[in-house]
Amino acid sequence: MSRPRTAAARLAEIRESFWLLPAIFSVGAVLSAIGLSALELQLDLPFGGVVPSGPSGARSLLSSIITAMISFTALVFSITVVALQLASSQYSPRVLRTFLQDRIIQATLGTFVATFLFAMVVLAALPDQANQGLPELSLAVSIALVLVSSATFIYYLHHITTVMRVSHIIGSIGAQTRRSIAGLPPPDDPQVVVLGEVTQTVPASEPGMVSNVDLPLLARLAREHDCAITVVPTPGDFVVAGAPLLRIHRIADATPRPVPVEAAEQGVTIGVERTPGQDLGFGFRQLADIAERALSPGINDVTTAVRAGQEAHDLLRRLATRPDPTHIVRDDDGTVRAQMRSISYDTILAMIIDDIRLVSRQQPRVQRLLDSVVHDVASVALPVHHAAIRRRLPTPAADNLP
Repeated sequence: MSRPRTAAARLAEIRESFWLLPAIFSVGAVLSAIGLSALELQLDLPFGGVVPSGPSGARSLLSSIITAMISFTALVFSITVVALQLASSQYSPRVLRTFLQDRIIQATLGTFVATFLFAMVVLAALPDQANQGLPELSLAVSIALVLVSSATFIYYLHHITTVMRVSHIIGSIGAQTRRSIAGLPPPDDPQVVVLGEVTQTVPASEPGMVSNVDLPLLARLAREHDCAITVVPTPGDFVVAGAPLLRIHRIADATPRPVPVEAAEQGVTIGVERTPGQDLGFGFRQLADIAERALSPGINDVTTAVRAGQEAHDLLRRLATRPDPTHIVRDDDGTVRAQMRSISYDTILAMIIDDIRLVSRQQPRVQRLLDSVVHDVASVALPVHHAAIRRRLPTPAADNLP
C-alpha cells in the first residue's frame, strides 16, 4: 500500500500515530537520566540519604524497579489489548482506531516505559567503588517515577473502563464527525462548477482507500501546468489499480501541459483503512455498524441501536441544512484550479436509514426512531435534499414534502 509522500501528509500521519507520545516520553526519560546522572557525578551535588546502603542497595532498588515495570507494562497492556478486541468485536472493528488515538492510553504507556528506561540508565551510571559518590537525586527521581506510574495506573483503570462504555464510544464518534462537518466549505460556496474538457486522466497506481486529498498541492500543480484538476473518488472510497484517480481539465483558452503522474499522485493519499477528517462518511459508517451489530441475534441490544440512531440524528440534521459539499481551490481571479466532491446526503441517508431499517424490521423502537429522524430532517432540509428524504418517508408524509 502507498503511504503519504508529501511532508504535510507524513506529519499528519505521525501526529495520529500511537507511538508518538510514548516515544517522546521515552526519549525524554533517557536524556534526563543521562544529564542528571552526569551532573551529579561531576558536580557532587549535596543530596544524600536516599539509599543508605550504598551502591549495592542502589543496584538492588533499580533492578527491582526495572523488572517490576517491564512485567507491569506487559501485563497491563496485554489485558488492555484483549479488552479492546472484545469491545471491537461487540461494537465494530472500526472503533478500535478511537482507542489507539486516545492520548491517556498513550501517555500511560509512555509513563511506564519512561520509568523503566530512566531506572535502566541510572543503573548503568552507578559507580563500581563503594567510596565513590552515588547519583542520589537520580535515585530519588526513579522512586518518584514509580509513584507517578502507580497513580497513572489507577487513573488509567478509571479512564479505560469509561471509554469502553458504548455510550462514550458513540459520543466520541459523534464529536469526531461534528469536527469533520465544521471543516466543510461554507454552504454559500458554489457547489456545481463546470470545467473544460478532460485532457488527461491520472490512474490509481495501486488499490486502497482514499484517506486524504491535498487540494492546495493539486492547485499549485494545476497552476504550473495551466489546467484544473478534479479528484474523481471521494475520501473514503476504495479505488482499484488503474481506475481514474484525477482528471486534468482545460482552462479557458489555455493549452494545458501534461501533468507528471508521480507529482499528481502525491496529492492523494491511499491507505489500507478509512480515516476521519476529510472522510465525512466514516463516522456515519461506524454508527451504522454499531447499530446493526447491536440488532444482530447474537447481541440483541436494542438500546444501543437506539443510542447510535440518536447520535446520527444530530449529525443528519446538521448536514440537512447544507448542500452536498464540494471542496474548491480558486485563484485570486476566481479560476477553479482543484476541486473534490464529498459524500452525498443521499448516500449518508442510505447508510443510516436504509441499512438500519433493513435489520430492525422486528424492533418497533428502532423503526419509530428512524421514522422520527426522517420526519425531523425533512422539516429543516434544503430543497436539494428533498428527493433523497422523500424516498425514505412513509407515503402520506412523502406526498406533503415539496
